[in-house]
Amino acid sequence: MTQPSKANNPDPRYNKLTVGVCPDQWGVWFPEDEQQIPWATALDEMAQAQFSVMETGPFGYFPTDPGRLQEEMDARGFRVVAGTGWGILHKEEAWAETERTFRAIAATHAEVGAEYIVHLPPLFRDDKTWEFIDDRELTPAAWDLYVRNANRLGKLLKSDYGLKMVLHPHGDSHIETPKDIERVFAATDPEYVNFCLDTGHIVYGEGDPIEMIRTYPERIAYVHIKAFDPELVRQAHELDWPFGEAVARGASVRPPAGEPDMPQLIDALADLDKDLYVILEQDLYPADPAMPLPNAIKTREYLAECGLGLL
Repeated sequence: MTQPSKANNPDPRYNKLTVGVCPDQWGVWFPEDEQQIPWATALDEMAQAQFSVMETGPFGYFPTDPGRLQEEMDARGFRVVAGTGWGILHKEEAWAETERTFRAIAATHAEVGAEYIVHLPPLFRDDKTWEFIDDRELTPAAWDLYVRNANRLGKLLKSDYGLKMVLHPHGDSHIETPKDIERVFAATDPEYVNFCLDTGHIVYGEGDPIEMIRTYPERIAYVHIKAFDPELVRQAHELDWPFGEAVARGASVRPPAGEPDMPQLIDALADLDKDLYVILEQDLYPADPAMPLPNAIKTREYLAECGLGLL
């Protein structure tokens, strides 16, 4: 007899996991790019795929005026829970621009009822040219400034806008490996700095997201759920591919392909017994415009079978 799926036999412990989506699932990495799907098309397709919770992705891809953003989301039945921003924390001269950027993102997202701001670390290789644009390793002084400014930014977002900041690991960044992440946790204030568990980037950084959930349950406040092909990850590191090249070669895959094991991962998240937004992502830049919608539907349906969301 076929075993029933978790979606058809819901366990109350999965009820605290709320599935959502973001533009990355539609191949969007930049506020504007000729290779990306127009924002209105992507938003219509996200609604067609039966998502209702939104992380808005690169600031400027969707309308930045809060009234217009709310109108567009309301028209399609979306609730905005998070915004996303890139900002340099390890260079003193960059702070003013980082603060300006995040205040703009926070002002818009506080107005539309968001709860989180995801901080994406700048990469040391350019997303498009793949050329080095920063030091691969931070000096001790630069690292100390990184964590001080992470605390500073998190405090600013919480006190001035009522938003929680979560740091996001990323390939080709200074927060990539389990060692990097442990170092961040040891040096930052959990009142102001928590963690976006991006399961794909942790796999790319040669870590185990399930182990991370169990080791740092108190720091995980938000989740990006996706999978990477471990063989392509191995090649990427052995041959020193830029992260963008690894993605272009197909390293980011649709589960159940790749790692982590999604049933085990979702069980581990449910075992945390706390409310979590779990946002679908797959790095697809650049994407064939016909690909994201059916791909996202298949991903959502598979994850629902594992207990995340409903069919």
